[in-house]
Amino acid sequence: MGYGVLMSSGEFDSSSFMIHGIFKYSFFGHEVWITNTHVSILVIMILLIVFSLLGGRCLKKATMKPGKFQNVVELLVEFLDGIVDKAMGKGAPKYYNYIGTLFVFILVSNISGLLGLRPPTADYGVTLPLGILTFILVHYAEVRFNKPLDLWKDKCSPLPPWLPIWLPINIISDIAVPISLSLRLFANVLSGTIMMALVYGLLKWVALAWPAALHVYFDLFSGAIQTYVFCMLTMTYISSARGDGN
Repeated sequence: MGYGVLMSSGEFDSSSFMIHGIFKYSFFGHEVWITNTHVSILVIMILLIVFSLLGGRCLKKATMKPGKFQNVVELLVEFLDGIVDKAMGKGAPKYYNYIGTLFVFILVSNISGLLGLRPPTADYGVTLPLGILTFILVHYAEVRFNKPLDLWKDKCSPLPPWLPIWLPINIISDIAVPISLSLRLFANVLSGTIMMALVYGLLKWVALAWPAALHVYFDLFSGAIQTYVFCMLTMTYISSARGDGN
């Protein structure tokens, strides 16, 4: 085994980005593989579901003198709601759940290397759907909170609406949003994953304790930064699509 329980096996294969099949099965005549990414997502989902159930139960039985776990849950909720409030203003309450879930999932995925897992966000098949979800919410907000004429003017800007020369460029810019969001997260997490895999693969038993400093940067610091950037861009795009005061 290389770095992490589900990180890699055998020699490093640059073409697969260290995504390895664990077992396969036949689905309507097609060969389908369950990879280390699927297993990592399953482990993370179980952890988050258990935490959310315990957290919900704790808040239902909340007391005026909170215990340690209640303090942790309340601090987490207040922190996430505060971020959404500052970024989205009046429309923030509608997006508490989505942004909070997105933030926690990406953060836990990014730092899952500390648990010996291969971070799911180092797989473009995970980050692209997250970008597409943001893309859908952005354009739903545009249609929901703006008049058709205003949308046409926006897509034709900076020129007048009767001269739609910039329309194709603005459409391409809109399509690039989920791609840029997903690629930024994917590339940053993947680079850290590869670096740590190379450290453990090249140094083997010598890499016993000192790579902890690298984990602090690649898993904790970089993972937290990329989570914050992804969520902030998501909120910025949605707020811009909604317009001020909506």
